[in-house]
Amino acid sequence: MSEQAILPLRTSSAPAESMLDKARAAHQKYIIKQQNDDLENAIGYYIEAIRNDSELAEPYYRLASLMYEKGQISIESAIEQCKTAISLEPANANAHIYAGYFLSMSEDYRAAQQEFNLAIKAGCVNSARPRLFLSRLIKREMMLEGKSFLRVVKYLYYLLSGSVLLMCDSAAIKMMLDTVVDNISVFSYRTLGETFEKAKMFTSAYKTYTRGMTKTEHGDIFYKKMGDLSMSRQDLLSGLECYRKALKTTPDNREVLLKLATLLQTSFPDKIDEAIDYYNRLLEFNIDNDKIYYELGHLYLQKEDKLNSISAFKLALRYNENNPYFNNSLAYAFVRAELYDDAIEYYQRAIKLNPDAQWTSIVCHALGAVYGEVKGNLEAAEATYQAGLVLYPSNYELLLSLGDLLIAKGELDRAIRTYCDAITVNPENFLAYAKAGLALWEKDYVEEAVVSFHKSIALNPNFEISQNNLGVVYLDGLDAPQEAVGYFQNAIKLNPNYTLAYFNTARALQALGNNTGAAEYYQMSLDLNKLTNELDDSDIKSRLHDLFD
Repeated sequence: MSEQAILPLRTSSAPAESMLDKARAAHQKYIIKQQNDDLENAIGYYIEAIRNDSELAEPYYRLASLMYEKGQISIESAIEQCKTAISLEPANANAHIYAGYFLSMSEDYRAAQQEFNLAIKAGCVNSARPRLFLSRLIKREMMLEGKSFLRVVKYLYYLLSGSVLLMCDSAAIKMMLDTVVDNISVFSYRTLGETFEKAKMFTSAYKTYTRGMTKTEHGDIFYKKMGDLSMSRQDLLSGLECYRKALKTTPDNREVLLKLATLLQTSFPDKIDEAIDYYNRLLEFNIDNDKIYYELGHLYLQKEDKLNSISAFKLALRYNENNPYFNNSLAYAFVRAELYDDAIEYYQRAIKLNPDAQWTSIVCHALGAVYGEVKGNLEAAEATYQAGLVLYPSNYELLLSLGDLLIAKGELDRAIRTYCDAITVNPENFLAYAKAGLALWEKDYVEEAVVSFHKSIALNPNFEISQNNLGVVYLDGLDAPQEAVGYFQNAIKLNPNYTLAYFNTARALQALGNNTGAAEYYQMSLDLNKLTNELDDSDIKSRLHDLFD
């Protein structure tokens, strides 16, 4: 972030003191509660104090601490602001403490020791903090440069004297007491709320957390508890709002960021951009970045942002190149981007890693589809499907796809056996019966085809394709146009835009001698075909004209 310059503007000191009091109060609240609003308020009040009285030292070193923590200034700028405070009040112990702290962070240990010594001299009995800081600095020095008798003595002296004098530091004692009181209050409300939750008294728990929020102002704790409670009761909107409020109080709360990102991703598909923003913020913690990039990849796929989805999955693989799920998802992203050769490579990697037989058989199904439907390599597609079935013979969808492939290759007997295998795996699913019926019909096993289509319809009366195909078997295989018409009409009711069903109805009516009705249905199929392109227009027109020759 860009550094913020503080422009002193000399005015009256009374408004400055008022701003300084407000700044101290907000600063103390921030130290205890660690909430963003208090941090912003403290920074704003300190800046106003300087604008009203540029000779006040305290706002400079306090601002140095807060603005550096917020990332608004560099460590060098923080040191300069502390030096400004020292130039205004050379005997200000706190100014020297802050200067020493930032100098130690910049690894200028000698200068830091000088500042802590000046703070000890200025603070007298209130010098516990600079003594403890100095003991830590000496310990650091011993770790880097080695121990000596003098260093050990100095370290023990400042550690022990600082610990004893801490009891005389009224500011530190007050801060500790305030923190203890705050912690007790938070603990009380949280424990009571959790007790209500365990007793299934959810309304009382929610009210308790709300009171805890009002009394303690710990939004990071109680808004999150309210969000968790809302989620447990499936009140997703309330949960979302509570988590948002929790994040507003503590923008760097990783747990809340993760809850928000996950909730938006799984339950609010219209808020993809917000979920992406939260996942990107989670990357700044550098924890589980592979998983975060993986989730980002799926979110970009939802947005049809194919290039970013590919980039995200690739970044996930940089962290964990042997993760089969990452490889599979990258392959799928390549398919969506129509980069099929790349997709084949990563599908093969996922299959080779094979974390689970059932899952890997699904990947084989996807790769086989690319080989067969995109590359036109039916042999490679069949080999891949067969490999998937070796891994998991009960993959119903894979059996259906293999059957379809065998029909495309003209191997009807093998296709029928494959569909029968699918029926054995899942006898209550209508689709294998429908596909088997079609293969049996192509093989001229008319009676068997009728049985198969009837079973498909019994399992799913709303599948219009089986209704139409059974009608075709009755019309063309059993010469029963009257029965056929009923099935064609069922198909049309289920799908009013089913061009082939209108065409077949016309054929059946023509076979029954109802030329007027046949002409009407031929014309409807001709009109619909302009939209669906299912049939050859010339064939429909020829049949229509033949009715009246």
